[in-house]
Amino acid sequence: MSRFHSYLTTAIRLIDSHHAGKPFAHHLKTFFSSEKKYGSRDRKIISSLCYQYFRTSHLLEDISGFEEKIISAVFLCENENNEFLAFIRPDWNVQIQIPLEKKFELLKLTYEKIFPFKQELSAEIDKGSFFLSFLKQPKLFIRIRPGKRVAVLKKLNEAAMAYEEVGEDALIFSQNISLENVLKINRDIVVQDVSSQKVFDGIQWSDLIKNNESLDVWDCCAASGGKSILLYDRLAGKIKLAVSDVRKNIIQNLKERLAQAGVPVYKRFVQDLSLNSGFSMSDKYDLVVCDVPCTGSGTWSRNPEQLHSFHINSLADFSKLQESIVLNILPQVKENGYLVYITCSVFAKENEHIVAVIQDKSNLQLIQMKYLKGYDEGADTMFAAVFKR
Repeated sequence: MSRFHSYLTTAIRLIDSHHAGKPFAHHLKTFFSSEKKYGSRDRKIISSLCYQYFRTSHLLEDISGFEEKIISAVFLCENENNEFLAFIRPDWNVQIQIPLEKKFELLKLTYEKIFPFKQELSAEIDKGSFFLSFLKQPKLFIRIRPGKRVAVLKKLNEAAMAYEEVGEDALIFSQNISLENVLKINRDIVVQDVSSQKVFDGIQWSDLIKNNESLDVWDCCAASGGKSILLYDRLAGKIKLAVSDVRKNIIQNLKERLAQAGVPVYKRFVQDLSLNSGFSMSDKYDLVVCDVPCTGSGTWSRNPEQLHSFHINSLADFSKLQESIVLNILPQVKENGYLVYITCSVFAKENEHIVAVIQDKSNLQLIQMKYLKGYDEGADTMFAAVFKR
């Protein structure tokens, strides 16, 4: 058996043994840790075969044979000479650079099958661009923290690391790059998708910041804390920050990350915000950030195993959860305060529908709602709605 056939067999084994709902990257790490015979080049090729299969699994569902699906996926996702394809299917490799529409014609495919949940897609999303974005590996974005730009660019240039600048603070890298040995993560830079960096653009800060006072801010579904660090930087540290999450381990991880970032926390606590009974808070906030649990459909090109395993029936459950959370936190927004509702979803039931619920159940005024459409720039797609009481 050639090493390329061995790669194919191993990829099939990995895909078959993966449990839906678990990050595939963790599955790969565990497997390669126990199988020391694979070198870095082997790991890279096998991982690519797996991820390319996930990107195209719905599209290629009518193609017979697991191996044939993976080979077809490589042909669709690659656009440069590919050594795997050159050995396995040389007649396709010589056509690897033909336009994508020609590849679809050759394989008798229609691109709409890439994403089989189009009936739930927001009307704001361009279907063609969004669907085809799944065939490309997203880019890696970082945000340079205030006062660190000169030092960060100097370190990157000294290390001969290629990057592209996007605006004042954002940089783009190829996805397969390690920054830990060059930059201080969280202290100098934050690894943060460029769409996530824009979620607070609809806030009129002059309405909130008066007399140089600190703002009372609650990041109520804080997760990894990226939005908290962003706010701290945007407001030059003039925030009195409270963070919460439903998961105790997340709060502990968040404590460590915010400490690395030099972001002081006034209050942190574990709270299930979806509970309709037993939920009570006396604190009020100038700004409540509600980055709710969601399907993550706007990030599936980065995590294509989720596209592969998603069941549309779970969308209603997410929408119900989001509605419960926002209705419970609405009373915590001060008079003249802001609520920012955020998802990384492209589904209307998680976005426009929840905006309508907030408008119906509260006296908050919708200032702005928008999709941050990352699918045209190798980024995530997110939704942000800004309300004012």
